[in-house]
Amino acid sequence: MWTLVLVALIGLGLSVAAESYQISLYREQERALLAMGHQFRQALAGYYETQLVAGKREYPATLDDLIQDQRFPGMKRHLRKIFVDPATGKAEWGLMRVGGRIVGVYSLSDRPPIKRENFEPDDAGFQDKDKLSDWVFTYPPDLLLKTGQAGSELPGNLSGALPTGTSSVVTKDISGSKP
Repeated sequence: MWTLVLVALIGLGLSVAAESYQISLYREQERALLAMGHQFRQALAGYYETQLVAGKREYPATLDDLIQDQRFPGMKRHLRKIFVDPATGKAEWGLMRVGGRIVGVYSLSDRPPIKRENFEPDDAGFQDKDKLSDWVFTYPPDLLLKTGQAGSELPGNLSGALPTGTSSVVTKDISGSKP
């Protein structure tokens, strides 16, 4: 009888430990996702803020443009590589586009986040989101807050400034509709 009780307690302890480990693993994946998202945001900012002739600014057309900026002679990099999404384990990211140009990236994971509040100011829009794919890292950080409201227009520097393009399966286009 004591042996059965002992086996049951050990099984209960192991299930609690496994659940605790899984939660800590998810938390670590979310921290890594936030860090990578901030690097993507910084790369988008660097690409966009680099002015071309006549002060024209534009967002990249592909993620590869962040690795090697073809607008200049020589090698200009905003990112060293395309990161592996810690939530999915793949080097695939969802792309937020305006007029065919990338203004943000997001994870393709539909897993609900553990972190729901206490984000940095640039990530304040992530509060109470239902899935990790709702954490969209845009430049500027408040771009979705400006465009996600019904009847709102894109900021002046985005509306009409970008050529129209095609969308892929993992692309959200916010140029004319609510994301």
